[in-house]
Amino acid sequence: MCGIAGWISYQRDLRSEQDTLDAMTGTMACRGPDAGGTWVSGPAALGHRRLAVIDLPGGRQPMSVRTSGGEVAMVYSGEAYNFTELRRELTARGHHFTTDSDTEAVLHGYLEWGDAVAERLNGMYAFAIWDTRTRRLVMIRDRMGIKPFYYSPTADGVLFGSEPKAILANPLADRTVTADGLRELFAFVKTPGHAVWHGMREVEPGTVVTVDADGIRTRVYWSLETRPHTDDRAATIAHVRELLDDTVRRQLVADVPLCTLLSGGLDSSAMTALAARHLAESGRRVRSFAVDFAGRTENFVADELRTTPDTPFVHDVAEAAGTDHQDIVLDSDQLADPEVRSRVIRARDLPAGLGDMDASLYLLFKAIRQHSTVALSGESADEVFGGYLQFFDPEARKGGTFPWLVKFARQLGDDESVLLPDVAKLLDIDGYTRDSYATARAEVRRLEGESDFEFRMREMSYLHLTRFVRVLLDRKDRASMAVGLEVRVPFCDHRLVEYVYNAPWALKSFDGREKSLLREATADVLPKSVYDRVKSPYPSTQDPAYAVALRNALKDLLARPSHPVFDLVSRERTERDAAFDGPVVDQAARKGMERTLDLALWLDMYRPTITLD
Repeated sequence: MCGIAGWISYQRDLRSEQDTLDAMTGTMACRGPDAGGTWVSGPAALGHRRLAVIDLPGGRQPMSVRTSGGEVAMVYSGEAYNFTELRRELTARGHHFTTDSDTEAVLHGYLEWGDAVAERLNGMYAFAIWDTRTRRLVMIRDRMGIKPFYYSPTADGVLFGSEPKAILANPLADRTVTADGLRELFAFVKTPGHAVWHGMREVEPGTVVTVDADGIRTRVYWSLETRPHTDDRAATIAHVRELLDDTVRRQLVADVPLCTLLSGGLDSSAMTALAARHLAESGRRVRSFAVDFAGRTENFVADELRTTPDTPFVHDVAEAAGTDHQDIVLDSDQLADPEVRSRVIRARDLPAGLGDMDASLYLLFKAIRQHSTVALSGESADEVFGGYLQFFDPEARKGGTFPWLVKFARQLGDDESVLLPDVAKLLDIDGYTRDSYATARAEVRRLEGESDFEFRMREMSYLHLTRFVRVLLDRKDRASMAVGLEVRVPFCDHRLVEYVYNAPWALKSFDGREKSLLREATADVLPKSVYDRVKSPYPSTQDPAYAVALRNALKDLLARPSHPVFDLVSRERTERDAAFDGPVVDQAARKGMERTLDLALWLDMYRPTITLD
């Protein structure tokens, strides 16, 4: 796992731009604290920061190979879980290797198959290859978008990086955010390719982007396709288990300490239990970590989203699976710490808007990094298996907007409610969301003979797997890599995603519950308490002291009346929130306070030029 950066300029020799390349690469130091390097040749400059996970001495980058036609250089972030098979096939084809790293296997795969190497990879990855033979840059991103990858066209080439901050470190980068960028910020919809910053783009998941002197072209090598599902219930459950066993086994390979993230929910519990079983075959125990809040279990109050605290279930799994477990207990002072808020925004490059849930995730990862370099996460199982409450919500099933927005609006209100009325009217978030929703729905192909209900559930699955999950994957990656922790997501294995996506909803919920296939596929390794547990989202603190800290921070912000945030958000709304002196603040109000504080800090840190024309 690493951070990459680069610059292609067909009209200059970039050997004179080493300082700029170093600055771009330096922004990725958090992603790769173990080593750094650059490679420059004429119009191409590549930078790399390394988090050593496999073949610690041999995987240094940038990595290059000299061929009879010229040199081919690569900067790579991520993991190819099938690199052993790739290496074996390439060796049979006459390739010679000097390291045991997956990076070298991918580079030689490119030499053998060109950019079609993408179709052969199983893993999470974002990498760029400069081919001196063709003077062409090739950028490739994994199928699900697990690893971030951005680029920004210039007058004579392109800038690229794992994160926007790498691109923004180049003087050529545009720090403008237009009205469309703000819409993306407030809509809570991950529009494919959209990067918020003007002129910047994401390499879309499952896509190859090539750059040469004639311009930029894209090729989609993978997308979520509709296919018939012919397996019955028993065969489907058996195949899901087979895929999970293989995926978890592959993702346990590392030359550094490894652990699992355990929430006590079905997803992380199943993954942890499978990991424990695989490691036990070689006499090893899995380490597991969970986040908790001081006093939460003793003082827990059930609400519509969360009916039970996590910790009792976490401990049931840890005991049943025999893990070496540790709870990471956080308090409100930590969650409300302005320095933590600053680090979260720096990690995301954006005012993320998830408040204490972003802060706690960052603090959890920071604590885990003291013990482990790699963690396995249950992220994305809800999207794959249909676990969210909105999959069972009659209003969300009717359509009209993204399913998760129905739940959010009912429980948390609208994000744009903090905006000035004129700004909210100009941005027209509702209209932006409707257009995005229509575009996403149009991508879904209906299976011949599929009923209206089954097709609607297919649509809902597709929307979660191509829009919602990318928000969460980006959040997970940025928070973890900000502290140099690699987080792997077994439930994003594309074979599992493809298979379960095409299973009809009647199979995914055959017992009338969420994630029926996952529950039955892993029933033999789950404690009964977890098997029976109802879905509970990622935890959020209920401590009133956290809301008090938010109000105090708002008062500090209001003491700066000329702050540019008040060109966007309502001062009157901010004053009301800051003045409230009751013991409890509802979730919608708290979310608004967090959004305002995030936005203000982002404006201070990045100083973007905001244009609303």
